[in-house]
Amino acid sequence: MLSPRLPPLPALTRAEAEFVDRYLEVLDQVGRINPARGGDTYSALRAAQALASRAAALRDALALMHDRGESRLHAATLDRTLRLLDGERRAGRIALPPADGS
Repeated sequence: MLSPRLPPLPALTRAEAEFVDRYLEVLDQVGRINPARGGDTYSALRAAQALASRAAALRDALALMHDRGESRLHAATLDRTLRLLDGERRAGRIALPPADGS
């Protein structure tokens, strides 16, 4: 059986695609560090160490966009792209989990 076909990604410049990819990597690392999500200190330490290089790559992607004259972030297009790439779930991992009601 074939898997359901996902909608195509919006058209992005190469620099915009790099920006989105690096942004999602930063979200993933911050989600792994989130102390409210539990886990162990070693995993959080490794994620914190990786965060520095991911943040530098995100900075570089934005600098490239700026250097190329891409001075505006097209929020609607980038929003659609992030949603298609599971950005909502990934961003949710950095938030506090719902209160347990106690």
